[in-house]
Amino acid sequence: MTSRPSAGLQLAAWLGAAFLHLPLLLIILYAFSSEDRTYTFPPPGLTTKWFGVAFARADMWAALWLSVRVAFFATLLALVLGSLAAAAMSRARFRGKDAFSLLITLPIALPGIVTGIALLTTIKRVGLEPGTLTIVLGHATFCIVTVYNNVVARLRRISPSQIEASSDLGARPLQTFRYVLLPHLATALLAGGLLAFALSFDEVIVTTFTSGSEQTLPIWMFGELFRPRNRPVTNVVAIVVMVVTLLPILLSQRLSQGDGDGNADMHGGGKSG
Repeated sequence: MTSRPSAGLQLAAWLGAAFLHLPLLLIILYAFSSEDRTYTFPPPGLTTKWFGVAFARADMWAALWLSVRVAFFATLLALVLGSLAAAAMSRARFRGKDAFSLLITLPIALPGIVTGIALLTTIKRVGLEPGTLTIVLGHATFCIVTVYNNVVARLRRISPSQIEASSDLGARPLQTFRYVLLPHLATALLAGGLLAFALSFDEVIVTTFTSGSEQTLPIWMFGELFRPRNRPVTNVVAIVVMVVTLLPILLSQRLSQGDGDGNADMHGGGKSG
């Protein structure tokens, strides 16, 4: 039986939560401010007009859909490459395995500006024109790590005897994957994919080096911050981003209930930029 936490621990927990979420609450509050330039507290008045202004911006919608497309394809690429790397690292034994594992996870540990410069140099070297494709490839460098961390941890908990038994019963490799491995990996893939999508969707630094003239939603929002009269519009778009990001995470958490590893796997990676 667990004991009730002390008043001091409860207060510390609430202070920590306030430190994390108070800035988000302020963004929501000032999205309804009747003034377009002031950040006085409390706001001089409340209005919903900025939602109409934001949703009427064609450039905002273009940036939003570009971010969604980039995040989708970066996540898809990360799921394939990250899963294949995890399968090799969890089963194979070869010289330099630890060094190879470090190389896979290195992009997420490097500062985003270092990754961005390296990617831009490579893009120029191979003759690619910065654009949507290069943004996807750049985001995939750290999205692969999130998928890899989730999948490799799950694979290491699967008994090799299950795969051997499937082979002994005459199952083909694809059947073994579908009926033996996939049920175990489903929540890990889902969690890794959602985290990869979220990381790609709000990436700024790496995108700055790989986007050329393209504008994803975070780049669009960053540009709007230098236009004081558009700050309430930026706050409205920030609310949309928070909602769009929160819904898949809540869905993943609900689907992972009853799986003791689901929530732990979801936080298996960080972000390079």
